Amino acid sequence: MVAAAVAAFLIPGSGSGPSGPRALTSDEASRLAITRFRNYEARGRSVTITVPGAAGGLTVTASVDYRGKLGYGVVHGTGRDASSDGLIEWTATAVYVHPMTDAPEHAPASPPRTGWYSRPLRSSGSALDSSLTIALSLGSDRPDNAQLLSQNGAAWWGRDQVNGHQVDIMTGPSSPDRAGTAGNVRYWLGSDGTMYRTRVGVASETQPVVIDFDTGKYVPVTPVPGVTPAR
Repeated sequence: MVAAAVAAFLIPGSGSGPSGPRALTSDEASRLAITRFRNYEARGRSVTITVPGAAGGLTVTASVDYRGKLGYGVVHGTGRDASSDGLIEWTATAVYVHPMTDAPEHAPASPPRTGWYSRPLRSSGSALDSSLTIALSLGSDRPDNAQLLSQNGAAWWGRDQVNGHQVDIMTGPSSPDRAGTAGNVRYWLGSDGTMYRTRVGVASETQPVVIDFDTGKYVPVTPVPGVTPAR
Protein backbone atom coordinates (compact mmCIF):
# COMPACT_ATOMS: atom_id res chain seq x y z
CA MET A 1 0.00 0.00 0.00
CA VAL A 2 1.10 3.58 -0.65
CA ALA A 3 1.00 4.71 2.98
CA ALA A 4 3.01 1.78 4.31
CA ALA A 5 6.27 2.96 2.75
CA VAL A 6 6.19 6.28 4.61
CA ALA A 7 4.45 5.25 7.84
CA ALA A 8 7.56 5.69 9.97
CA PHE A 9 7.67 9.41 9.17
CA LEU A 10 4.01 10.37 9.50
CA ILE A 11 2.68 13.05 11.84
CA PRO A 12 -0.85 12.08 13.01
CA GLY A 13 -3.40 14.65 11.90
CA SER A 14 -1.16 16.39 9.35
CA GLY A 15 -3.60 15.73 6.50
CA SER A 16 -6.23 18.41 7.12
CA GLY A 17 -7.35 20.13 3.95
CA PRO A 18 -9.36 23.03 2.53
CA SER A 19 -12.42 21.40 0.97
CA GLY A 20 -12.70 17.72 1.77
CA PRO A 21 -12.86 15.00 2.51
CA ARG A 22 -15.31 12.80 0.70
CA ALA A 23 -15.13 9.19 -0.44
CA LEU A 24 -13.30 8.48 -3.67
CA THR A 25 -15.28 7.68 -6.77
CA SER A 26 -14.28 4.49 -8.57
CA ASP A 27 -12.39 6.55 -11.19
CA GLU A 28 -10.51 8.49 -8.51
CA ALA A 29 -9.62 5.29 -6.64
CA SER A 30 -8.30 3.79 -9.89
CA ARG A 31 -6.14 6.85 -10.57
CA LEU A 32 -4.71 6.82 -7.04
CA ALA A 33 -4.04 3.08 -7.35
CA ILE A 34 -1.88 3.50 -10.47
CA THR A 35 -0.03 6.72 -9.63
CA ARG A 36 3.12 5.06 -8.22
CA PHE A 37 3.03 2.54 -11.06
CA ARG A 38 3.04 5.48 -13.51
CA ASN A 39 6.36 6.61 -12.01
CA TYR A 40 7.76 3.09 -12.35
CA GLU A 41 6.53 2.85 -15.96
CA ALA A 42 8.42 6.04 -16.76
CA ARG A 43 11.51 4.43 -15.15
CA GLY A 44 12.15 7.62 -13.24
CA ARG A 45 11.10 11.22 -12.64
CA SER A 46 12.81 14.55 -12.09
CA VAL A 47 11.87 15.94 -8.67
CA THR A 48 12.32 18.94 -6.41
CA ILE A 49 12.19 17.95 -2.75
CA THR A 50 11.56 20.73 -0.21
CA VAL A 51 12.87 19.59 3.17
CA PRO A 52 11.79 21.54 6.29
CA GLY A 53 14.21 22.52 9.04
CA ALA A 54 14.22 24.76 12.11
CA ALA A 55 17.56 26.35 11.15
CA GLY A 56 16.62 26.66 7.48
CA GLY A 57 15.37 24.08 5.06
CA LEU A 58 16.98 22.19 2.21
CA THR A 59 16.03 21.89 -1.45
CA VAL A 60 17.04 18.74 -3.32
CA THR A 61 16.84 18.98 -7.13
CA ALA A 62 17.20 15.42 -8.34
CA SER A 63 16.28 12.50 -10.57
CA VAL A 64 14.87 9.33 -9.02
CA ASP A 65 15.23 5.95 -10.74
CA TYR A 66 12.17 4.01 -9.58
CA ARG A 67 13.34 0.74 -11.05
CA GLY A 68 16.82 0.88 -9.58
CA LYS A 69 15.69 2.57 -6.32
CA LEU A 70 18.38 5.21 -6.73
CA GLY A 71 18.33 9.00 -6.53
CA TYR A 72 20.89 11.61 -7.61
CA GLY A 73 20.89 15.36 -7.45
CA VAL A 74 22.12 18.53 -5.78
CA VAL A 75 21.30 19.94 -2.34
CA HIS A 76 20.99 23.66 -1.55
CA GLY A 77 20.45 25.01 1.95
CA THR A 78 18.10 27.89 2.73
CA GLY A 79 18.27 30.26 5.68
CA ARG A 80 21.18 29.35 7.95
CA ASP A 81 21.52 25.72 6.88
CA ALA A 82 24.07 25.59 4.06
CA SER A 83 26.33 22.90 5.53
CA SER A 84 24.74 20.18 3.38
CA ASP A 85 25.28 21.94 0.02
CA GLY A 86 26.66 19.73 -2.71
CA LEU A 87 25.86 16.66 -4.76
CA ILE A 88 23.94 13.75 -3.29
CA GLU A 89 23.13 10.19 -4.35
CA TRP A 90 21.11 7.77 -2.27
CA THR A 91 19.68 4.26 -2.10
CA ALA A 92 17.23 2.70 0.36
CA THR A 93 20.07 2.11 2.82
CA ALA A 94 22.88 4.61 2.15
CA VAL A 95 23.56 8.27 1.35
CA TYR A 96 26.57 9.47 -0.69
CA VAL A 97 27.49 13.16 -0.49
CA HIS A 98 29.95 15.31 -2.45
CA PRO A 99 30.30 18.62 -0.54
CA MET A 100 30.52 21.79 -2.63
CA THR A 101 30.79 25.40 -1.46
CA ASP A 102 29.25 26.68 -4.71
CA ALA A 103 26.88 23.92 -5.77
CA PRO A 104 25.36 24.21 -9.29
CA GLU A 105 21.63 24.65 -9.85
CA HIS A 106 21.42 21.14 -11.32
CA ALA A 107 23.68 18.15 -10.79
CA PRO A 108 25.99 17.26 -13.69
CA ALA A 109 24.73 14.33 -15.78
CA SER A 110 27.94 12.41 -15.05
CA PRO A 111 28.74 12.39 -11.32
CA PRO A 112 32.35 13.14 -10.29
CA ARG A 113 34.38 9.97 -9.83
CA THR A 114 36.04 11.11 -6.60
CA GLY A 115 35.28 13.24 -3.55
CA TRP A 116 32.28 11.24 -2.29
CA TYR A 117 31.61 10.36 1.35
CA SER A 118 29.11 7.70 2.38
CA ARG A 119 26.98 7.10 5.47
CA PRO A 120 23.97 4.94 6.35
CA LEU A 121 20.55 6.40 5.56
CA ARG A 122 18.94 7.15 8.92
CA SER A 123 15.49 5.71 9.59
CA SER A 124 14.53 8.45 12.07
CA GLY A 125 15.59 11.84 13.38
CA SER A 126 16.65 13.34 10.03
CA ALA A 127 14.21 15.30 7.89
CA LEU A 128 16.57 14.99 4.92
CA ASP A 129 16.85 11.20 5.17
CA SER A 130 13.10 10.87 5.73
CA SER A 131 12.53 12.94 2.58
CA LEU A 132 14.92 10.81 0.54
CA THR A 133 13.19 7.62 1.71
CA ILE A 134 9.78 9.04 0.84
CA ALA A 135 10.97 10.06 -2.64
CA LEU A 136 12.18 6.50 -3.35
CA SER A 137 8.87 5.03 -2.14
CA LEU A 138 6.78 6.85 -4.76
CA GLY A 139 7.29 4.20 -7.44
CA SER A 140 5.98 0.63 -7.53
CA ASP A 141 6.24 -2.21 -10.04
CA ARG A 142 2.50 -2.92 -9.73
CA PRO A 143 -0.67 -0.87 -9.10
CA ASP A 144 -2.17 -0.75 -5.64
CA ASN A 145 -5.57 -2.31 -4.95
CA ALA A 146 -8.12 0.43 -5.70
CA GLN A 147 -10.83 -1.19 -3.59
CA LEU A 148 -8.59 -1.44 -0.54
CA LEU A 149 -7.54 2.21 -0.88
CA SER A 150 -11.15 3.31 -0.52
CA GLN A 151 -11.90 0.85 2.27
CA ASN A 152 -8.92 2.05 4.32
CA GLY A 153 -9.69 5.75 4.32
CA ALA A 154 -8.24 7.24 1.12
CA ALA A 155 -10.27 10.32 0.17
CA TRP A 156 -10.74 13.20 -2.28
CA TRP A 157 -9.98 16.68 -0.89
CA GLY A 158 -10.30 19.14 -3.74
CA ARG A 159 -8.90 20.45 -7.00
CA ASP A 160 -5.86 22.57 -7.73
CA GLN A 161 -3.40 23.59 -10.45
CA VAL A 162 0.27 22.60 -10.50
CA ASN A 163 2.41 24.25 -13.18
CA GLY A 164 -0.62 24.73 -15.40
CA HIS A 165 -1.95 21.18 -14.91
CA GLN A 166 -5.45 20.64 -13.50
CA VAL A 167 -5.17 18.12 -10.68
CA ASP A 168 -7.23 16.40 -8.02
CA ILE A 169 -5.95 16.35 -4.46
CA MET A 170 -6.31 12.95 -2.84
CA THR A 171 -5.12 11.54 0.44
CA GLY A 172 -3.81 8.06 1.00
CA PRO A 173 -5.22 5.31 3.22
CA SER A 174 -4.23 4.36 6.74
CA SER A 175 -1.05 2.37 7.05
CA PRO A 176 -1.86 -1.32 7.69
CA ASP A 177 -0.05 -1.17 11.06
CA ARG A 178 -0.96 2.40 12.10
CA ALA A 179 -4.64 3.17 12.53
CA GLY A 180 -5.67 6.80 12.14
CA THR A 181 -2.99 7.72 9.60
CA ALA A 182 -5.41 8.08 6.67
CA GLY A 183 -4.94 11.50 5.08
CA ASN A 184 -1.37 12.02 6.23
CA VAL A 185 -0.01 11.56 2.70
CA ARG A 186 -1.47 13.91 0.11
CA TYR A 187 -1.18 13.56 -3.66
CA TRP A 188 -1.81 16.01 -6.51
CA LEU A 189 -2.85 13.79 -9.45
CA GLY A 190 -3.66 14.40 -13.10
CA SER A 191 -6.56 12.86 -14.99
CA ASP A 192 -4.39 9.91 -16.10
CA GLY A 193 -2.93 9.22 -12.66
CA THR A 194 0.28 11.21 -13.21
CA MET A 195 1.74 12.40 -9.89
CA TYR A 196 2.57 16.12 -9.88
CA ARG A 197 3.10 16.74 -6.17
CA THR A 198 3.21 14.82 -2.91
CA ARG A 199 3.13 16.21 0.62
CA VAL A 200 3.98 14.15 3.70
CA GLY A 201 4.33 15.15 7.34
CA VAL A 202 7.47 13.84 9.06
CA ALA A 203 7.73 13.19 12.78
CA SER A 204 10.95 15.20 13.20
CA GLU A 205 9.51 18.48 11.80
CA THR A 206 6.42 20.65 12.21
CA GLN A 207 6.28 21.42 8.46
CA PRO A 208 5.68 18.77 5.78
CA VAL A 209 8.03 17.47 3.12
CA VAL A 210 6.88 18.55 -0.36
CA ILE A 211 7.96 16.68 -3.50
CA ASP A 212 7.22 18.35 -6.84
CA PHE A 213 7.55 16.34 -10.05
CA ASP A 214 8.96 17.90 -13.22
CA THR A 215 7.21 16.90 -16.44
CA GLY A 216 10.43 17.32 -18.42
CA LYS A 217 12.45 14.46 -19.83
CA TYR A 218 13.87 12.11 -17.20
CA VAL A 219 17.67 11.88 -17.18
CA PRO A 220 18.84 8.36 -16.16
CA VAL A 221 20.77 8.20 -12.90
CA THR A 222 24.42 7.13 -13.10
CA PRO A 223 25.72 5.36 -9.96
CA VAL A 224 28.71 6.92 -8.23
CA PRO A 225 31.65 4.69 -7.22
CA GLY A 226 30.63 2.23 -4.53
CA VAL A 227 26.89 2.38 -5.26
CA THR A 228 25.15 -0.83 -6.29
CA PRO A 229 21.63 -0.11 -7.61
CA ALA A 230 18.80 -2.47 -6.69
CA ARG A 231 17.79 -5.07 -9.26
